[in-house]
Amino acid sequence: MISSRGPQRRAVVIGAGLSGLAAAAALRGAGCAVTVLEATGAPGGLVRTETVDGHRFDTGATVLTMPGLIEEALAPLGVPAARVRAALALRRVDPGYVMNYADGTSLRVPRDTGRLAAAADAAFGAGAGAGVPALLDWLRRVDQTEYGVFFDRNYDSLPGLLDARTRRAAADLVRLRTLGGLTAAIARFVDDERLQRTFTFQALYAGVPPARARAIYAIIPDMDIGHGLSAPAGGMGRIGEVLAGELTAAGTEIEYRTRAVRIETSGRAVVGVHTDDGRRLPADVVVATGERDQVAGLLGRPTRRRLRYSPSAVVVHGLLPAGAADTWRSGHHTVDFGAAWTRTFAEITGRRGTPMTDGSFLITRPAVSDPDTFVRDGLESISVLAPTPNLVTAPLDWETLAPAYTAEVLGVLAGRGYPGIDGLHVRRVDHPGSWLRAGLPGGTPFSAAHTVRQTGPLRTRNRWPGVGNLFLAGSATVPGVGIPPVLVSGKLAAQRALALLGLPEPR
Repeated sequence: MISSRGPQRRAVVIGAGLSGLAAAAALRGAGCAVTVLEATGAPGGLVRTETVDGHRFDTGATVLTMPGLIEEALAPLGVPAARVRAALALRRVDPGYVMNYADGTSLRVPRDTGRLAAAADAAFGAGAGAGVPALLDWLRRVDQTEYGVFFDRNYDSLPGLLDARTRRAAADLVRLRTLGGLTAAIARFVDDERLQRTFTFQALYAGVPPARARAIYAIIPDMDIGHGLSAPAGGMGRIGEVLAGELTAAGTEIEYRTRAVRIETSGRAVVGVHTDDGRRLPADVVVATGERDQVAGLLGRPTRRRLRYSPSAVVVHGLLPAGAADTWRSGHHTVDFGAAWTRTFAEITGRRGTPMTDGSFLITRPAVSDPDTFVRDGLESISVLAPTPNLVTAPLDWETLAPAYTAEVLGVLAGRGYPGIDGLHVRRVDHPGSWLRAGLPGGTPFSAAHTVRQTGPLRTRNRWPGVGNLFLAGSATVPGVGIPPVLVSGKLAAQRALALLGLPEPR
């Protein structure tokens, strides 16, 4: 229920991605007059479904886990969780992943983790999955220990993390042996290197090579495999549509195709936001969801600290005749691993990056879960993601390279057991150059990497230094990259704004 106590305060949210929509819901639920400015024509940011030549493609994030956070984001508006679930019409993705390995083996990761040990035995030999139940339990304990203390929480300084609750959680993480490497931690439970990849490849979501990732990132495979994957009817873009629809119904103004061009300050406070159509929107608080340097540009204040960015990707969207992919060992999400696993990540994450010489790829077939949306006129929409270095570590001319590289990737996959994929009718290719044109620093949609100096309390803060009423949300700030973190980031930014305004959080 929307609060109406006291004079109404004005909030401007820059960006209608998931973090901006979550922040707007919390602010509106507390009684603020909220305006959301979105430069494009649709909500969702990098979680979107687009029509290309009459066919639907998920052109941003494709993996949805922890959908309860979407319900939580709309709770401040009094929206019942059941209504959110009905609007999303979520389908359970089962198997969550199909993992195909260079030696010809294949693992179908079941939605029911109680069946995962048996699936591992069937894929890799008797006894391969013996440690899986204990591993899943360990992953869940790491998740539960980190979530409410380090992940879903605002903090102002390192000393601020020294309260009793944090000390207990830190001690628990030490006992769980999370300060060492992620791969080594997973290896305590399962010996088979292929099975280890199932629980470590997710580190790339955080921009960190699995071999160098810390075990604290075990929270990611628990979200990914432990909680299971879902798919909204109509594509991933449905998430933003549902959030925006409820916000509009609650009286929030969402202005599409309207770009913020300047954040106006007076002294140490924001007083307004200027738009590209010449208007000035007065504001008591502002939540900005762009990358850090984009926000600095709106303020006219250059930043000094250089960020290290995650690897990027080439993403190929195309069409095949319906049924042509049914012979593949594939599902909604298919990970095809090359043999050179460690070398691959050294190539794409090194300080001098190079394209993969023996690539691993993500093939997405959303028609497996939602054929009504992703099969049109007898053609199935299929996307292939190939990780690449970003433009900082490898300033390659992708405008020139993309066509040949696309043909190479599809040819490699055809040889690995996906017959016909090299005949994909390509409709669009996104690459580091196009990400850069979209305003994403480093030419990557995956934001700043979660290196030691850019994670937890060392990540870009969500309160802008020196400007008391400007807050950040999105993947560039805490807690980080991915759909669950950006939804949480919107809530955290709104909590700070409401505390400044002296307004209670809606319940």
